[in-house]
Amino acid sequence: MIKLVINKGRIPIKLWTEKIEEGALKQAINLSNLPFAFSHIAIMPDVHEGFGMPIGAVAAFEDVVIPHAVGVDIGCGMHAIKTILTEIDKRSLQAIVKLIKGTIPVGFEKHKTAQNKDLMPKQKSKLNRSFICFKEYDNALYSLGTLGGGNHFIEIQKGSDGFIWIMIHSGSRNLGKQIADHYNNIAKKINEKAGYPIPPSWELAYLETNSLEGQSYLEEMHFAIEYAKSNRKLMANRIVDIFEMVLSKKDIVDKEYDVIHNYASYEKHFSKKVWVHRKGAIRAFEGDICIIPGSQGSKSYIATGKGNPDSFKSSSHGAGRVLSRHKARKNLSLTEEIKKLNKMGIIHSLKSKRDLDEAPSAYKDISEVINNQLDLIEPVVELTPLAVIKG
Repeated sequence: MIKLVINKGRIPIKLWTEKIEEGALKQAINLSNLPFAFSHIAIMPDVHEGFGMPIGAVAAFEDVVIPHAVGVDIGCGMHAIKTILTEIDKRSLQAIVKLIKGTIPVGFEKHKTAQNKDLMPKQKSKLNRSFICFKEYDNALYSLGTLGGGNHFIEIQKGSDGFIWIMIHSGSRNLGKQIADHYNNIAKKINEKAGYPIPPSWELAYLETNSLEGQSYLEEMHFAIEYAKSNRKLMANRIVDIFEMVLSKKDIVDKEYDVIHNYASYEKHFSKKVWVHRKGAIRAFEGDICIIPGSQGSKSYIATGKGNPDSFKSSSHGAGRVLSRHKARKNLSLTEEIKKLNKMGIIHSLKSKRDLDEAPSAYKDISEVINNQLDLIEPVVELTPLAVIKG
């Protein structure tokens, strides 16, 4: 439920948490002061400072789109697979993890050969040669079906429903970043030339949605969203193939879900059509499937949305960081973090001090995050990690 309402800007800020770092709060206030911001700003319980707009925030704008309010990893999201398996032995799990690591490139790695063009999104109109989608198309073919780094992961889990689950967190790779950077630079130039009164330091340059530049961004954003979905789906198919080969089983998939958390969508809220920007937040309309992961040492959740209008029918996208990457590497103990994961019996990806930015203690308590938003979602399945693969 709403824990705080802050009135320090033009419109209110509604928070589903009492804990928000200073930098994230400042960014939320900046959003609330935008002349085209609509109704209020919604801050999810996994909030932390981002670039321009906090991660774990939802904002609705009238007739404009903001590249940095969508984020650089456009279409980043979660893919969850419920299998028909009820158990998996340790030896098979280790074999599956080894094969996944040998099949799916992680970090900055790409495939050595281009992937099938038929898996690429179909653009709504013929791509202009000036479009980033066109320029990055060939490179994107090599990145299709790759995990990336940072907080992206592949996780094998045991559900409270008794079944084995597979979860993938990844996005649009370099394609999304190139699109975001390109249109943010265009927006900054247009805003500066027009003399719009938004300080450049806010990093919230915008494009009018009825302008050529705004329409171009939206088309490229949708291309990146579909690319990110195809990226996760290709990885999912290959992971399922590995499961079936190791376990000598066929047709192990029961259900699949895909949910995105970095995008802008034209929706009706409070009787008005607006551009809802969800950055590190997911759609939670009534009945929507919501995938909310924890850290590599905590539970994740499959939930259904309740369609709460105060959050623009949204919820958190995960646990959210409690330590920046730099602070986590500097302050956390590698020995202690590994000990926690080993005690849980998880096959994990914590090997060196540089991995501490993705240690369990770098993240918020997922149970607290879930409890803070029970008016937004209804938890259905708890997922306990068995094995984690990260870039």
